[in-house]
Amino acid sequence: MTTVNLETLKAGETATIAAVHTDRALSYRLAALGFRIGKRIEVIRHGRFSGPLHVRIGATDIMLRKKEAQKIEVQTLA
Repeated sequence: MTTVNLETLKAGETATIAAVHTDRALSYRLAALGFRIGKRIEVIRHGRFSGPLHVRIGATDIMLRKKEAQKIEVQTLA
């Protein structure tokens, strides 16, 4: 398994969250949305022109800024 930033995954790829490197306030907000270590995350699509990422954790769909996605480390599954 390889560890990469969330924003480097392509649409349709699935990974497991390995770490979240943010300040405390954003870390709490992301945890409330389901961004917890060990959770499986799927990239649905990338926004145009470096726009937001559309990701899915469980049954929850979330739009995430590219800047925030760069701070989330994931382990690829394949």
